[in-house]
Amino acid sequence: MTRQHITITVNGAPVSAVIEPRELLVHFLRDHAGMTGTHIGCDTSQCGACTVRMDGKTVKSCTVLAVQAQTQTHSVTTIEGLGTPKNMTPLQQAFTEMHGLQCGFCTPGMIFAAQALLDRVANPNEAQVREALHGNLCRCTGYKNIVDAVLLAASRANQTTNDASKPKENA
Repeated sequence: MTRQHITITVNGAPVSAVIEPRELLVHFLRDHAGMTGTHIGCDTSQCGACTVRMDGKTVKSCTVLAVQAQTQTHSVTTIEGLGTPKNMTPLQQAFTEMHGLQCGFCTPGMIFAAQALLDRVANPNEAQVREALHGNLCRCTGYKNIVDAVLLAASRANQTTNDASKPKENA
C-alpha cells in the first residue's frame, strides 16, 4: 500500500508522519504524536475512550482516518491538550474532587462529552448529563460520581457567571 506524508495539528503543534492512508486518527495520535491519553477501547465507536476534539467538535478518533484530520484548517485536541495536573480545567477539577474517575480509561471520553454538553447547556440537569455521556462506557464508577462531577462543574460555572453579572458595590 502506498504510504503518504501527512501533518496534523495536535494540541496546537504540528505532528508529521508517513502513514498508510487507512490509518485511523486514534493510532496516529498514540503512535506518532505520543498522545497516549487517547485510548483504544472497542474500535467500533461504542466505548468513547478514543474521544478527542477536532475543530472544536467532539469526535471518536477510531472513526476518523488520520488523512481526514490533516490540512491547515483542522486542529485536534487530546486530553493532554486540556489542563495539566497543576492547572486543571474546572471540569477536570470537579472530576478529581467528586472521584469521577477510577482507572482513568474512560476519563478522556467522559471529559470531552461532558465539556461538549456544558458548551451547549449552561445548567444541565441529571438526565441531560446522563444522555450526554450515553456514548461513553465506564466499568468502574457506576456513573454516579461522573454525573455528580459534571453537575458540580456546571454549578460552579453558573456561580462564577452570576457573581460576574452582579453589580459591584461602591467601597
